[in-house]
Amino acid sequence: MSPRKSSKTVVAADVATASAETAAATDRPLFVASLGVRWRDLDAFNHVNNSNFLTYLEEARLQWLQHLRDWFSEEAMPVLAASELQYRRPIPWPAALHVELRCGRLGNSSITIAHRIVDADNPDRLYSDGHVVMVWMNPATGKPVPLPEAIRAAAA
Repeated sequence: MSPRKSSKTVVAADVATASAETAAATDRPLFVASLGVRWRDLDAFNHVNNSNFLTYLEEARLQWLQHLRDWFSEEAMPVLAASELQYRRPIPWPAALHVELRCGRLGNSSITIAHRIVDADNPDRLYSDGHVVMVWMNPATGKPVPLPEAIRAAAA
């Protein structure tokens, strides 16, 4: 079963309340990733291209997951079910960034991760915020499975 088809199967219930959940994210970050803006991230307007914001978020999630154990197996792997991103201001070059991840909601098979991209030297300079919904599913069946205990423990 293709990831596209299977992700549609498990998204509906988790995405419905995602906007409200971003506001409910705790103040304590799950993880803060430090990233640098690369020259190649810029577009013709000499600021970070909007598509690279999603790459920064992906990198931050992967850095967070690398610090956890047993967050996936052959029977339980995460898929990105939804993403919402508000662009607050352009990111210049050069820039050092912090990507803050917070738990917005824990479901049976999903976690809503609120995120903020801020300037590393001035956290009041907000470049972007929003949230993503990650759903754990069985890749063979395309059906949702319970969140791994490592994810629940890290988000608690």
